[in-house]
Amino acid sequence: MALLISLYVFPLFVYKIHEYLYPLKEGISYLASKNYSPWWGSHQIQVIYIAFPALETLLRLIPGAFSLWLRLWGAKVGKNVYWTPQLEISDRSLIEIGDNVVFGNGIGIYSHIIKPKKQDLLLYVKKVKIGNNVFLGAWNHIAPGVTIADGTYVPVFTHIYPNKLVENKEIITTADERG
Repeated sequence: MALLISLYVFPLFVYKIHEYLYPLKEGISYLASKNYSPWWGSHQIQVIYIAFPALETLLRLIPGAFSLWLRLWGAKVGKNVYWTPQLEISDRSLIEIGDNVVFGNGIGIYSHIIKPKKQDLLLYVKKVKIGNNVFLGAWNHIAPGVTIADGTYVPVFTHIYPNKLVENKEIITTADERG
């Protein structure tokens, strides 16, 4: 019991305290600055589940457990979501998933991007939103700010870049272009 608590309850408890003290904000920041990055702290708490994916894979074996797990981290997850193995979610609180969504094997959902910028590291953080009745083919990678519209089928090995709107297999536009 102590092992289960230390693997599942303690990190969640620490995350909730961290989120209360340092709320996660969407947008651009810099990691090498003197200011503390709430995203960095949040990510470090969650990194155990990225490093050891079997911990969350076990939850997927129990119907509804993984969706509940994500909700506890602050995600919005609808009903009838089918999770497959080898799914990687890097920022659990920054996803919104509708009803009747199917995730193919090996999908990665990344609500952040880090890239070198002069003498610093630029961090971009934004929610990923997946609508109702969406099918995501295997090995897709979904970047921050992506919105996948209701009823969309995303083919296998699709890489969706930041701030794109995806409707009916087509990457339509960026969030900036939508206004």
